[in-house]
Amino acid sequence: MSLRQILCQICLLGLFAVPPAWASDHAAVFLYHRFGDLRYPSTNIATESFQSHLQALQDGQYQVVTLGTLVAWLQAGESLPEKTAVISVDDVYRSFLEEALPLLKRYNYPATLFVSTESVGGGDLLGWQELATLVDDGFEIGNHSARHDYLLDRLAGEDEKAWRQRVSRDLEDAQRAFETHLGFRPKLFAYPYGEFSPLLVELVREAGFVAAFGQQSGVVGAGQNLFALPRFPMAGSYVGVEQFKEKLAMQPLPVEVLSPATTCLEQIANPPILKVRVDLADLDASSLRCYVNGRERCDLVWIDDEEGVLEARSQERLGGRRSKYTLTAHDGSGRQWFWFSQLWVAPRQLPVD
Repeated sequence: MSLRQILCQICLLGLFAVPPAWASDHAAVFLYHRFGDLRYPSTNIATESFQSHLQALQDGQYQVVTLGTLVAWLQAGESLPEKTAVISVDDVYRSFLEEALPLLKRYNYPATLFVSTESVGGGDLLGWQELATLVDDGFEIGNHSARHDYLLDRLAGEDEKAWRQRVSRDLEDAQRAFETHLGFRPKLFAYPYGEFSPLLVELVREAGFVAAFGQQSGVVGAGQNLFALPRFPMAGSYVGVEQFKEKLAMQPLPVEVLSPATTCLEQIANPPILKVRVDLADLDASSLRCYVNGRERCDLVWIDDEEGVLEARSQERLGGRRSKYTLTAHDGSGRQWFWFSQLWVAPRQLPVD
């Protein structure tokens, strides 16, 4: 059964209600780029579909907050309010102002906007004055780097020290631009293209950020790494309102990654072996499945079933720049589903300009 078929099964069973026992430990964070812009289908959502998402949030009585609010709750160790959701937008194209903003104001929902500073005002991206107006209207701004580079890539001959200096300079350049044009330095970061590694996480921490977000699908829950938080991308063929509701109903799969220590395929075997410990207390262990980029082409091997330790390995070598393993399971009743995604990246060596 494919991942999409599992989600459809949830839909058919009408399992969107979150049981009270689980209602206060997670939040669904959604990622958008363009709105009503048919030129870029892979990063676009139709305006009507976006409105259907907002209506679903309203109908379901979800509390929509900014990422800053969510992170503050997680930092404090507080239980999250029942039915918490977050809307985030990367790059902030003009279509946000023209299509999404009127709808967000109509529903009175906040959003967190991640901006790459050197692109501000270029092409169809919003300018600094427009961003300042959005800040005045209560929208939250986060850092999306200065140049929106593939930050894990290294220049030819570039060692780790030089790479660290170059990436740290990019982060600081962006922070200074925000301070100059908006009067503050953002505390939240979104990795360009959703790519991160332990070394990049370290640099983001050192730059003074309090949390960072990728683009790997998943649910934000207590105890997760605040610098590798997941978001559900909403674009292309994944924007249907029923798919949106399915993701709202998901719980974070309680997983501890034991190995490998990196997301970078250049440093480990391909296909990678993901070793995890899963808290099986609320799960039906027999329901655990692993998907590779949405397809059930992954083997699971129990190492210690009493401790919940298992290994996942793709049946095929991973291709392309970005891949992911997605682990899913349901509870003993089959009514509640749990989700975790592990990112894999194949960085490149870049030519020197």
